[in-house]
Amino acid sequence: MHFIYNALFLIAGVIWGDWKKWREYYPTILFFFTGDLLKNFLLYNYLMWSYQETIFGESILSSHTIISLMIMFVVYPSTILIYLGRYPETACKGILWVALWVSAYSGIEFINERYLNLIHHHHGWDIVWSIVFNIVMFFLLRVHFKNPLLAWGLSAIWIIFLLNVFNVPFDKMK
Repeated sequence: MHFIYNALFLIAGVIWGDWKKWREYYPTILFFFTGDLLKNFLLYNYLMWSYQETIFGESILSSHTIISLMIMFVVYPSTILIYLGRYPETACKGILWVALWVSAYSGIEFINERYLNLIHHHHGWDIVWSIVFNIVMFFLLRVHFKNPLLAWGLSAIWIIFLLNVFNVPFDKMK
């Protein structure tokens, strides 16, 4: 099923992504990658959520790490090319645009957790936290595109907040 989701994001990215300005979006794609890689590295022994494949391609998508890397290399660039490439000019429409993306990401996660068994939450993480996370994430992606240093600073605060809220033990970090 992860192959299907990734294929749909790739197709959407090819159709609706702003490929003419991909160089402008590239730093934000790397910012997106870095956040996920950092989360996967630091919390390797204490994941808040983990992926698994249960429907199609279990032999290829045999671990959380492989699935996560596939998402990073397919879904994240496609997301950025569409999200930033079509970001509305007005603040009101921008809020609706963010809400659309938060709803899409959160809806996919809800279906994957509740019905398809493709994602599991751990250590107190749940769909409500995912929605909050997605709101912050899409906000920070836009901030990064406009002001990278501010986004890095806000991200550090957000990470420290989450580590404290979820009482992540330092001995579980890599």
